[in-house]
Amino acid sequence: MVRAAINLFYRLLDVLLCVLIGGMALMVFVNVVLRYAMNSGIPVTEELSRFFFVWLTFIGAVVAHRHNLHMGMETFVAMLGRKGRMLAMGLSDLLIIGCSAVLFIGTWKQLPINMSMSAPVSGIPMGWVYGTGLFTATCIILITLERFLRLLTGKVSDAEIAAFAGERHSVEELSERAL
Repeated sequence: MVRAAINLFYRLLDVLLCVLIGGMALMVFVNVVLRYAMNSGIPVTEELSRFFFVWLTFIGAVVAHRHNLHMGMETFVAMLGRKGRMLAMGLSDLLIIGCSAVLFIGTWKQLPINMSMSAPVSGIPMGWVYGTGLFTATCIILITLERFLRLLTGKVSDAEIAAFAGERHSVEELSERAL
């Protein structure tokens, strides 16, 4: 039940990412056509496409983190044995949690300032733009904590350890692991 809810959450994020990139592409395309054809544009779409890009980047970071797609020191980790890889994974998880906590705290402290400022064209409070750091930091901390706890309890799979070391697996194995 919980796993199904988590998978639904990530499917919704995937749909949201598609909507954001589609909306961004549409707004930029319309502005290019209007500038070329009529020597004008729609100012609010320029601003919204920038905001969409910010949201796309931060939400995409969560999805990428779930699938271990961020950069790592795979060459070094691949030289280690199972215990060394597990130790490196644990240290990596602690660093990720620490960096995400800094992102969360910084965003939290800036949020009142950003909520008091409005975007120049759309009037959207800037907290809605930059506040996405709270979402990203929270999700990355939760994903990493779950993996770290499984690592400590010995429930991390060999496929996850291999993926952490940069060993590539088939699409079937990766999608099975995501479930």
